[in-house]
Amino acid sequence: MADFTYVASWRGFVYVAFVIDVCSRRIVGWRAHTTLRTDLVRDALEQALHHRELDGRVIVKTDRVAQDVAMRYTDRVLAAGAAPSVGSVGDAYDNAAAETVMGLYKNEAVAKNSPFVTGPLKTLADVEKLTFDWLDWYNNRRLHSALGNMPPKEYERNYYAETNGPINIEAANKTAA
Repeated sequence: MADFTYVASWRGFVYVAFVIDVCSRRIVGWRAHTTLRTDLVRDALEQALHHRELDGRVIVKTDRVAQDVAMRYTDRVLAAGAAPSVGSVGDAYDNAAAETVMGLYKNEAVAKNSPFVTGPLKTLADVEKLTFDWLDWYNNRRLHSALGNMPPKEYERNYYAETNGPINIEAANKTAA
């Protein structure tokens, strides 16, 4: 699932996109930028594709935002061997998994009392550092009740060890954050 949000900085908004593996809740791709263009979500998708081997049964789900359904983005999803899927208009539940991650990001990483905020968010680089640090914690140490109270990385490791799944476990373990 892919989605994006924004973070206020002293120089204006920074847009942050995430690609989430819904099965493991792991964020497998992300990108931050000061402008809202198709490249934002597509670059996050590229990072996710770099760390995953697709087996032809993958659906990449986004909501119906113009940046997400742009032709270059859709073409890249198809070229990767995945099926693009966009949500229905006005359906708040359609993208609930991604919206949950966005809410966690805002509450756990961006909120003023967050341990990841070490000073004012002045620039894109400040937001990128904060996001990287949060992603490392979220994917590697944050316990998720839906995963039996284990972090996404541990859940994936256990799942693929049991099933000999289609992804490259070494590549998955090297995924940034």
